[in-house]
Amino acid sequence: MSTKMVLLFVIFLNIYVSLASDPDPVQDFCIANTAESATASNAIQCKNSSLATVEDFVYSGIKSPGKFGQTGLSAISVNSNVFPGLNTLGMSFVRADFEVAGVNVPHYHPRATETAFVLEGKIYSGFVDTNNKIFAKVIERGEVMVFPKGLVHFQMNVGDTPATILGSFNSQNPGLQRIPTSIFGSGIKDELLEKAFGLSSKEIAELKKKLGPH
Repeated sequence: MSTKMVLLFVIFLNIYVSLASDPDPVQDFCIANTAESATASNAIQCKNSSLATVEDFVYSGIKSPGKFGQTGLSAISVNSNVFPGLNTLGMSFVRADFEVAGVNVPHYHPRATETAFVLEGKIYSGFVDTNNKIFAKVIERGEVMVFPKGLVHFQMNVGDTPATILGSFNSQNPGLQRIPTSIFGSGIKDELLEKAFGLSSKEIAELKKKLGPH
């Protein structure tokens, strides 16, 4: 490969890496003015910085757990949609509460790496890399685990008491795809799923009924 081609490849790679994460802010902060943005255009408008107060940088919506789902998980996402002060800062987070034996089903975030800090309890936590190697262990109060961007990960409360995790993302819009729902609740043809998983049409129908949108 010629020197010129190598140089072009390096330049392209650097541009790709730069575009693969949230852009750097070009001002101190840009508090999302959601009301103005909704009427002006699809682009998020900034609140006039001279009108900013400390309350724009404080969020109180995760003082207690949210509503628990069928798997015993309550997850409250904190992003720029509910906390406008996060806008353009390249981060977001989530409070996740687990009932005893509660599960956060296998899922992934296509646009962010996540760090999970255990506030209370014991959580069996892990991820699977692209070689199908699993990295998992029980983490307890005060411990942190990192889930690399785009890799499938999961959590389960294995303690005798409820558990709580705070998750932090290096993107203000990390994205979320839950594997069971994506496969059985998205409308993929039954014939394909039957062949892929070796299940009968009746079993596929039961899974779609359970995991599909309600």
